[in-house]
Amino acid sequence: MSIEIRKVGVIGAGQMGSGIAQVCAQVGIDVLMNDISEDRIHAGMATINGNLAKLQAKEQLTDTERQEAMTHIFPAVEYEAFADCDIVIEAASENEEIKRRIFTRLCPVLKPEALIASNTSSISITRLASGTDRPERFIGIHFMNPVPRMQLVELIRGIATDDPTFESARRLIARLGKTSTVSEDFPAFIVNRLLLPMINEAIYTLYEGVGSVEAIDTAMRLGANHPMGPLQLADFIGLDTCLSVMQVLHEGLADSKYRPCPLLVKYVEAGWLGRKTQRGFYDYRSGTPVPTR
Repeated sequence: MSIEIRKVGVIGAGQMGSGIAQVCAQVGIDVLMNDISEDRIHAGMATINGNLAKLQAKEQLTDTERQEAMTHIFPAVEYEAFADCDIVIEAASENEEIKRRIFTRLCPVLKPEALIASNTSSISITRLASGTDRPERFIGIHFMNPVPRMQLVELIRGIATDDPTFESARRLIARLGKTSTVSEDFPAFIVNRLLLPMINEAIYTLYEGVGSVEAIDTAMRLGANHPMGPLQLADFIGLDTCLSVMQVLHEGLADSKYRPCPLLVKYVEAGWLGRKTQRGFYDYRSGTPVPTR
């Protein structure tokens, strides 16, 4: 029997976690949001309020709807707050060790029928599920960034994921007004299996001196009608996330075509991770993005 999802837990109050909490709250689902500190949880809630205020300014939302949505979001300082959640969605860093530690702490506080989902963009769902007490009730629900604007959600079944879990997840995504697509549990699933090698190739194109940052991004924006260039997109995603997805592809599929570009590695080692650190393939510190190469 698939379960009806009335209360959602979200672990991670950053860009992805706050986005997931926002879309749930906007359709009237109660959401509990957790992060490693209370400050981060409140920062996530402030981000959501700010995003809803922007929608209100564009007249896509009334003031009443904005206030109503915020009444559905609650801070969860301790995991014990998730005890009556129907599903908990993990949206922490794209690091398998961190995710495993989260699930180890989470499982003992959940009710037996509760589902666990990971918003991972590349890591094996089967492997993550194997470290929990409920692999049959574990599923990959990969939201795209930014969550409120992006229409697609990838659903990924691990080898043990049962049909009721999949149906519950599919119904939740439909209720959020989004479209789900189903991917088999292979490294990086569908979207990132196609998108990240393109970004990595754009970085190789820069690394080999074929074109400048500006030339590459302009070429793909105007030549392939992409809404933003691949290097601009890499900065938006976060270069550390791009690197970790390429490493998962390279290790998981053992094909040299997925080798992360050395220039991507160098930027991450420098701490130039894109927009979130104000420097990546562009420097954002002046307010106007300036190419760094």
